[in-house]
Amino acid sequence: MDTETIRRPKIVVIGSCNTDMVVKAPALPLPGETILGGTFSMNPGGKGANQAIAAARLGADVTFISKIGYDLYGLNAVEIYRSERINTEYIFTDPKHPSGVALISVDYSGENSIIVAPGASRSLTPEDIDKAEARIADADIVLMQLEIPVETVEYAAAMARKYGVSVVLNPAPAAILSEALLHNVGVILPNRLEAEMLSGIKVNDEQTAWLASRAIGNKGIGDVVITLGRDGAFVKDNDEYTMIPACNVEAVDTTGAGDVFCGAFSVCLARGLPLKECAEFANTAASIAITRIGAQSAIPYMSEVNLAIGRQRRETSGDTESADY
Repeated sequence: MDTETIRRPKIVVIGSCNTDMVVKAPALPLPGETILGGTFSMNPGGKGANQAIAAARLGADVTFISKIGYDLYGLNAVEIYRSERINTEYIFTDPKHPSGVALISVDYSGENSIIVAPGASRSLTPEDIDKAEARIADADIVLMQLEIPVETVEYAAAMARKYGVSVVLNPAPAAILSEALLHNVGVILPNRLEAEMLSGIKVNDEQTAWLASRAIGNKGIGDVVITLGRDGAFVKDNDEYTMIPACNVEAVDTTGAGDVFCGAFSVCLARGLPLKECAEFANTAASIAITRIGAQSAIPYMSEVNLAIGRQRRETSGDTESADY
């Protein structure tokens, strides 16, 4: 699909800007264990930034609301966002705290372990959100995560609801969320660990995913999508439940795959597509990302996702038409 010939959906992403410091190793270390690793890389990251770039590359008009330190990490990140055609007008600078960093270990199967020092991201305030009120009011979707203060997330969600703007929440890192916040969320996108914290149910198969999504829905959220990594995704669309199988690819690095899913999902949702189709599209986008090293560098473009969907259709049904997203 030629994304320039249709209206670009307006997505406001509110979240973190970090720098990822990544070490590849044969295995993830156990507590107290030291492992001799391999290659080291330093890349721009942060859940908010990753999701903003994913949405922009997949055809959205993105405004990113975040906070950086007055340092090279933050200033370089802003230049990257501008190169992706993201509106950076509401990326604020905190002179007291450094930009956030994430320490990431990746094993040879592509699994990762992450510790985040959020830095300036933790000083994003409701007063900062007020400065972007007009942008939020004009958005199709507001997409958020939890690497910024939860009171700021709650404030932004309430503001979005006031203007009838749908809120998509990726509840990561896992946390206990207030009823006030959940009341203002339209779609929640947890992974299996986050779904367990929200529901109290350990998610290890389709049946437990169904139970967990129903329990989360009972908190007042009609639409729940649980990402399950190599097992795909489970969709609760009000009273309809669907298991979306994973794409058959060889994982190289899963860092940022959930963020790609969230950004891609939000683009489709902003275009009015059904939840199941949004999850299928997002699943494909994330499956491309895990075949590459890094977070932002691995995020695919619309043309790549459409090619992958077309290939999947030909393999399953002989359909030679490409997907229309």
